[in-house]
Amino acid sequence: MIVVVNKYLLAKGFKGVSLWPFVILKHKALAKESVFMNHERIHLSQQIEMLILPFYLWYSLEFLLRLVQFKNVYLAYKNISFEREAYANESDLNYFRKRHLWNFTDYLVENKKSKV
Repeated sequence: MIVVVNKYLLAKGFKGVSLWPFVILKHKALAKESVFMNHERIHLSQQIEMLILPFYLWYSLEFLLRLVQFKNVYLAYKNISFEREAYANESDLNYFRKRHLWNFTDYLVENKKSKV
């Protein structure tokens, strides 16, 4: 993981993004936030296990499908399976010890709690 700090590379409302092998952060202090960085590490794992390019294709397609489903950009983003896995497990700093390959598929099915 290569951490890059540049507030101009991210759109408004984004604190960071994982683009394998980089984690781009808006502010340097975010690199010390263990929960936030764990969330981004989960995304890096997802990207690697999907051989990077297919991850971005799947992510984009699922976002568009969720946008049609929820008719709301924020809800579409929050319900992408990759995001649901990352948000659900970001606080578990030992998550990688038990995470199995393609674990994000466990989050493909809609969960009513995700519609917050």
